[in-house]
Amino acid sequence: MNTVVYFDRFETPLGAMLLATDGVALVGAWFEGQRFFPGIDERWQRRRDSGVLQRASAMLDEYFSGTLTAFDIALAPAGTAFQRAVWREIHAVPYGETIAYRDLALRIGSAAAIRAAGAATGRNPLSIFVPCHRIVGADGTLTGYAGGLDRKRALLALERERIVVDDARRAA
Repeated sequence: MNTVVYFDRFETPLGAMLLATDGVALVGAWFEGQRFFPGIDERWQRRRDSGVLQRASAMLDEYFSGTLTAFDIALAPAGTAFQRAVWREIHAVPYGETIAYRDLALRIGSAAAIRAAGAATGRNPLSIFVPCHRIVGADGTLTGYAGGLDRKRALLALERERIVVDDARRAA
């Protein structure tokens, strides 16, 4: 595959992220140093002026400031049909909520595929945009996150804090 990938780096409160696009959609968003971080080769070109990357960066700023709860950007992650099915279901998990890996497997129609769903979750190339940090163990424990459990914990805390603030505002 000789497809050009445009990229830029973006600083977040949880560390630098590498954002990538095919020029039309976001194809990747990885924390630097995370598991399955892509190899950057001659196909990759740095493009600070990419509209997709600028939009993704602005949305991340809003997400981390607590003003954005849903991403509205074209996504085109590369993966197997099974992985893409898992990522679609992860994308549907609402802001501030979590589901267990077993529930994820059920949502894709394969209760026996818990481990496979977990492996696909770990390979998610769109951290935060496809919120795999919202997938937890059956008992609610934080397990597995390619970006590290500290980041997973921080992302969930950020979302829960926003929900608590919104609930308090509505009650006032």
